[in-house]
Order: sequence, then C-alpha cells, then structure tokens
Amino acid sequence: MKEAKFIERNKGKWNGMEQPEKRVDQLADDFVELSDDLSYARTFYPGSDTEHYLNRLMARFQTRVYKHRSHRKKGIREFWKTEFPGLIYRERKTLLFALCFFIAAVVLGGFSAGKDEGFVRLILGDGYVNKTLDNIEQGTPMGIYASLGAWEMFWRITINNIQVSFFAFVYGLLFSAGTLWILLQNGVMIGVFQYFFYARGLLLHSALSVWAHGTFEITAIVMAGGAGLVMGNSFLFPGTCTRGESFRAGALKGIQIVVGLIPFFIIAGAIESCVTRYADAHPRVGLVAILLSLAGVIAYFVWYPYYITHKTDHEENRIEPRT
Repeated sequence: MKEAKFIERNKGKWNGMEQPEKRVDQLADDFVELSDDLSYARTFYPGSDTEHYLNRLMARFQTRVYKHRSHRKKGIREFWKTEFPGLIYRERKTLLFALCFFIAAVVLGGFSAGKDEGFVRLILGDGYVNKTLDNIEQGTPMGIYASLGAWEMFWRITINNIQVSFFAFVYGLLFSAGTLWILLQNGVMIGVFQYFFYARGLLLHSALSVWAHGTFEITAIVMAGGAGLVMGNSFLFPGTCTRGESFRAGALKGIQIVVGLIPFFIIAGAIESCVTRYADAHPRVGLVAILLSLAGVIAYFVWYPYYITHKTDHEENRIEPRT
C-alpha cells in the first residue's frame, strides 16, 4: 500500500485518537490499533514523516495509559512495590553508566591523593583533616561521627544527602554535564577519604565504619545522578519524538527516581547517626550493617526490578485460552 493511501485510510482514526478524553476501554482498543499502525509504518515507510507522527502519538498514548494505571493504584505502597522498581529496570543502562562513572571518579580521587598529600586537604578541608588526625592520635579515628547527638546528626545527614541527590538530579538540566560534575566531585571525595585512612593503616577500620551507612547512601546518590542523566539525555537525544515531549517524559522519570530514593536516604541517615558513631568500639557492628545493607541494595535495586518487570510482562503477554 502506498504511503498516501495508508494516511488517507487512517487519518480520521488518528485524529480521533488525539482527543484527550477517552474511556479506559476505548483507550486500550485505540492503543492496540495504534501499535499495529506504527509497526506497519516502521516496516514499509521507515524514517518517513508518517512513522515520526505515529511515534509522537504513541508517546502521548503511553502517557495517558500511565495516568490511567496510576489512578488504579492502591496507594503509595504500590509505587515502591511495582512502579519504582520497574522504572529502575527500564533505565538500568543509564544508571549503570552513572555507577561506572562514579567508580572511575573514586579511583581518580585515590590516585591523586597518593600522588599529592596536599590534594587531601584541598578536597576534605583543613578543618576535617586536622580534627581527624587528632582523633587518630586519641585512638578514635571515627570520632567525628560522634561529635553530635544521634537525633541532631540524623536530621543533618538525611537533609544533606537529600540535597546532594536533588542537585545531582537538577544539574542534569545542564545537558547532563552538571550531573556528571556532581558525581565526579562526590566520587573523588570518597577516593580521597579512603586513601587518607589507607595511608595511616586504617583502611579496613574506616571501611567498616563508613560503608555501614555509605552502602545505601552512595547507592542512592549515584542513582540520583542517574536520574539527572535520564532527564538531561532526554533533551539531548529525543529520538523520533519532539525535544519537548522527550524532555517532559525524561524529567518525569527522573523525578520519580529521586522521590523513590528518599526512604533509602532516611535509612542511611539512621545508620550513620546510630551505628557509625560506635564503629571505633564495635567494628563488627559495622560489618553486619554493611552485609545487610549490601544484601538490601542487591535485592531491591538489582534482582527485584528484573523479577517484577519480567513477571509483569509475562502476565500482560499471557494469552487466555478460548472458551
């Protein structure tokens, strides 16, 4: 079929599909028909204006379907049970890139600190370095974590972590470069911090202390950076959608990721204020916290998104037997 005839035959139907008000059953039927038309256009008219138009119409349909599905949700619990893990799985490549970039920044920070001792003070600050050196002499290398009351420290740490994740996300507006800068800063800081203790024979002690809370905290910060990349890349690489439509979709995904991370910043703050302060006296407690946190990160951010996505796809694609 020639493209002009294909357009003429379906133009009225597509115009009707553009109407925003649709019953749920009609929306589902139109979605199936539109999927068929888009597949046909991709096969016989690849790269044509018709394919681009149907791609944009499909993007708007997906947004509407998402809204209808959201209205059916039973509450906030459902967000962390299905929507958030599903989003993590769909954006896994971008999040993995953020993690790899962060790890490279950690290595860079440690290498730089090893080459120049002054780099440690430049990154961590003289006040922190001097205070920690005094604590090391007194036999409490992690004493800085007990400098405030548990409750006050919890609020300060949690709010600070949420602010860092917010900036890591919002800086994605700077064409993703801003987010990469935030990830670079935090990665270099971690690398310098760990080298600082390594140079004094306290690497294991510091790791057992800091990563008790850092497992959740750093994971969440990296994922917030990934959310910023999702938003920034949606503007840079819109695909067949308009740049505005692509950016709105990417920004929505990024916001959902950041919101989904808030409970994990709270957990990290609680661990840092209530567990890390006892690291000098009870390092084994830190080890237990690390193992439990790592198990939680792998289970919820790696295994569960894969499981829930494939389970949902299987249920949606299952063909019911005819009666």
